[in-house]
Amino acid sequence: MPNLSLTAAVLDAPDARELAGFYRRLFPDWEVVQDDPDWVTLRPAGGGAGLSFQSEEFYVPPVWPSTRERPQMMVHLDIEVDDLEAAIEHAVAAGATVSHFQPQEHVRVLLDPAGHPFCLYLP
Repeated sequence: MPNLSLTAAVLDAPDARELAGFYRRLFPDWEVVQDDPDWVTLRPAGGGAGLSFQSEEFYVPPVWPSTRERPQMMVHLDIEVDDLEAAIEHAVAAGATVSHFQPQEHVRVLLDPAGHPFCLYLP
């Protein structure tokens, strides 16, 4: 069996650096480990898998909630928090928007600047 190691999930965006900047503000202790015009990778300072961002000329944001006629999200990030209201405030200050559709009481769906949904949730 080969040694496999997940290093990052990759999010497409119209501008990789712009979206990486948002996630850098969201996770201020994360480090930029690669910064090219069309590819940026962030990783937690303590190690572990991070996020990469790829510029995509024909990027179309996902729709949340999805419908049959509109692009569906293929993946989203779940982010555990200890204070939901403070985390929402922090994410919005970093550039996120709160989704109009909220499916659960202790989970809040937000959208990053490129339209990717992500969830903030209490354990």
